[in-house]
Amino acid sequence: MTDARDSAGPHARRVPGTPCWVSLMVHGLDATEEFYGELFGWEFRPGPQQLGPYVRALLDGREVAGMGQLSPDHRLPVAWTPYLASDDVDQTADTVRLCGGTVAVGPLDAAEAGRMAIAADPAGAVFGIWQGGAHLGTAVTGVPGAPVWNELLTFETESVAKFYKSVFGYEEEPVVSADFDYVTLSLAGRPVAGLHGMGHGLPRDRGPHWQTYFEVGDIGLTLRQVTDLGGRILRPAHDSPHGRVARVADPDGAEFSVVQDPR
Repeated sequence: MTDARDSAGPHARRVPGTPCWVSLMVHGLDATEEFYGELFGWEFRPGPQQLGPYVRALLDGREVAGMGQLSPDHRLPVAWTPYLASDDVDQTADTVRLCGGTVAVGPLDAAEAGRMAIAADPAGAVFGIWQGGAHLGTAVTGVPGAPVWNELLTFETESVAKFYKSVFGYEEEPVVSADFDYVTLSLAGRPVAGLHGMGHGLPRDRGPHWQTYFEVGDIGLTLRQVTDLGGRILRPAHDSPHGRVARVADPDGAEFSVVQDPR
């Protein structure tokens, strides 16, 4: 993990490959709104309904994330999913397929907001592709309650890094370590996401998956709130080079990390 606050400003069009939005598909939308509303201070308003009921979460009136209702026949995992920016989602989807990935949903228009697809890399980790129209993505960064980083937890980074580099043109910065398999993905010299190869340490019930980090002001208070609201602490708070970090799950089982900025 590293610091990836968006230097381009919240309303600038994102460089292709930049994580620009995070979205969560759940079974019970009302209960999920209640959990995150209490935890992060989010408010909600309706968003595009192409894939069913969908809301956008707001902090002080600015959009930070999205949530949708899974239809009962969908077997998709309940998980936070990052959307990576694209100037041409149809072309990006074609490139995903050519490079060994799959496209599960779309490309399709999300009303006037933009055009989207949901894809998976060759190891099976799901991510979104977003071509912004009226909606360019997350409108606030660097404050508690906003997403601050996205990290892929996978078996090994070498082959997966080649896939993401081929599709989005990332620069790779591997960590030189015999026992830590980590690659930072950068665009124009700016870190935007991480790949963490976990080998046999990867949870068998999850498989490779992307994980979103949300910034919080007080990690101890946040963890107490998570449990009070029916969530679970999966890894207690611990120090990292980027602040105190913990991994939690919401009541529906969606996992995410919280990080308290050391500044």
